[in-house]
Amino acid sequence: MQVAIVTGASSGIGFGTAVKLAESGIAVLGTGRDEARLADLASAIGDPERVATLAVDLTADDGPARVVDAAVKRWGRIDFLVNNAGVGSPKPLHETDDESLDYFLGLMLRAPFRLARDVIPHMASGSAIINVTSTFAVVGGLRGGAYSAAKGGLTALTTHIACQYGPQGIRCNAVAPGVTVTPMVEHRLEDERFRKINTEMTPYPRLGRVEDLASTIAFLCSPGGSFINGQTIVVDGGWSSTKYLSDFALSSEWVAR
Repeated sequence: MQVAIVTGASSGIGFGTAVKLAESGIAVLGTGRDEARLADLASAIGDPERVATLAVDLTADDGPARVVDAAVKRWGRIDFLVNNAGVGSPKPLHETDDESLDYFLGLMLRAPFRLARDVIPHMASGSAIINVTSTFAVVGGLRGGAYSAAKGGLTALTTHIACQYGPQGIRCNAVAPGVTVTPMVEHRLEDERFRKINTEMTPYPRLGRVEDLASTIAFLCSPGGSFINGQTIVVDGGWSSTKYLSDFALSSEWVAR
């Protein structure tokens, strides 16, 4: 039985990914900070033989090692690492203090780096690491600040791992979500400007869903994804790759800058 570690598995994309992988027969260690939500994950998977959870602070010095040790102790192997844990609502560069900078980089770059470093010695040929980045690592993004910096660094880390450890049969890819309707994003969609930037500039007629990302990540863990290495798969309905504007946006009254 193959084994996957999924960070940030207590809600949103991580939760959906953990359930999707378990449905495909992969045992999952889901990590997060909220024990009650992790208990919900275990219930959703419903098979004690294929799920374990660990409440952990990934930014702590011993966090990544605790995660890897828990998976090895439980199942004796690790086949997949999904670095998904993250935080939203960043500020632009000039509004970002050092404490916020350190937190964003610590959670979304330093922790994935250390998890990958600790997990690779336990991976055999055919294993894979998937880093969940963002369209903000592809096109920058207004107000991205430390978030864009962390996700951009994670993209570069992805290509390094793909090159360095590909010869061992260990693949590494990034999945870059656009705006995906999760608890972390729902409140942002209440902001009219944020909503318009995403809904009126996405050619596909809806925003992203957790299932879209979970299915993409599961594919990268499947035999069908076994020759994909060093890539970023953007899941955003065409938002970042087109110059699309909806009919509403094109017909609305423009205000002089």
